[in-house]
Amino acid sequence: MNIAVLCSGNGSNFQAIADSLKSGKIKGKVALMVCDNPKAFALTRAKKAGIKTALIERKNFKTTRDFEAEIIKSLEKEKIELICLAGFMRIMGAEFVRRFRNKILNIHPALLPSFKGAHGIKDALDYGVKVTGVTVHFVDDKMDHGPIILQEALEVKNDDTQDSLGQRIHKIEHKLYPEAIKLFVEKRLKIEGRRVKIK
Repeated sequence: MNIAVLCSGNGSNFQAIADSLKSGKIKGKVALMVCDNPKAFALTRAKKAGIKTALIERKNFKTTRDFEAEIIKSLEKEKIELICLAGFMRIMGAEFVRRFRNKILNIHPALLPSFKGAHGIKDALDYGVKVTGVTVHFVDDKMDHGPIILQEALEVKNDDTQDSLGQRIHKIEHKLYPEAIKLFVEKRLKIEGRRVKIK
């Protein structure tokens, strides 16, 4: 199965996905990494791993629709069957989501539906929760909203900072995301309304 990973930043989840595929734990390949930020370290990671990249910047397009159309063109060229958002700091439009319905996954550093948005770790810490965690979900046209595939909880310690909590969250992400991808590749996920059943 041809997989594309969309990144905007450091790309540590991209690395975890690429490593899992390379090791043969998941039967597929990262055929493309799409990035919207020329300064993203993720691009360096992809280069090192010998993975094809497409740098597509929003500022080079008149509209978001045109920008997304260019991404779609790149994905279709590589015959992509699964898209994984990994720190891709954009909400994909309804047209994009429709085009790849139930074929887009995202990872979020909190237990959805709590603490949606770009600051899941900070927001959970600021709120004072005792438990937070990681969620892998299908993407729909609302932010951090699609059906949930996997979740793992994590205790928040009294002396946690954003950094210390973040490190433990990322460790879970790097394990949970490849697990969800493996389930998808093996066709073991069945969506029924808001519930994802694992066969």
